[in-house]
Amino acid sequence: MLLAIDSGNTNIVFAMFDSDGEKVRGEWRSSTDTNRTADEFGVWLTQLMAMEGLNRQDVDACIIASVVPAVVFALKTLCRRYFGCEALVVGDEGVGLGIKILLDRPEEVGADRLVNAVAAHKFYKGPLIVIDFGTATTFDGVDGSGNYWGGAIAPGINLSLEALHTAAAKLPRVAIGRPRTVIGKATVPAMRSGIFWGYVGLIEGLVKRIQTEFGSPMTVVATGGLAPLFLEVTDVIHHLDPELTLRGLLEIHRLNPRT
Repeated sequence: MLLAIDSGNTNIVFAMFDSDGEKVRGEWRSSTDTNRTADEFGVWLTQLMAMEGLNRQDVDACIIASVVPAVVFALKTLCRRYFGCEALVVGDEGVGLGIKILLDRPEEVGADRLVNAVAAHKFYKGPLIVIDFGTATTFDGVDGSGNYWGGAIAPGINLSLEALHTAAAKLPRVAIGRPRTVIGKATVPAMRSGIFWGYVGLIEGLVKRIQTEFGSPMTVVATGGLAPLFLEVTDVIHHLDPELTLRGLLEIHRLNPRT
């Protein structure tokens, strides 16, 4: 089996694929904590695997994508110590992606954005925009040949809400959700409306401008925890793919067979 690890700024996702990669046998999340050791990850993960009837000895390959460099050492040690594998790390020298990165500084692109680009090109047609609703919301362009040609990064909606609460003394902390009306009749509904519908405007505006700059229509694929919330209220998103990053990790694993 393949253990795929997607380490983001807020959460780390661990997913177990069966031998042919067609089925996810288990998927678990941990908060991203740079102080957690390989042994802490190992005890936690192997217990969860056992609850699903999975044996750590069945794992014969591991792949990691991380935007938090400080956790990579612990995750690589986890793979080596608990699963007997030298993990493939997206971004390391010699790890092929099967696409070109058309940027001035390719090394600066987050691993998750490249993994998403690989998966989007594999499973969807034509020029693409991938929107990933995470700690930051990223908009990434993929041309018709699968090449990554750049994108935009905006604060994630929860980050925006927290900043609003922190910076304005009289504004409370509120949960994200679709308000029933645009005009709020009290502080909390007004905050929810401004953040939610303002974010919808950001999504629609950036998609339109990216397509204009690219010069042709583009298929828009959304992923990330909050993507379903926005799929309901805008027609600029064509596909929802919650497993896009994991499917990209599987594809990169297939492109880089270990002997």
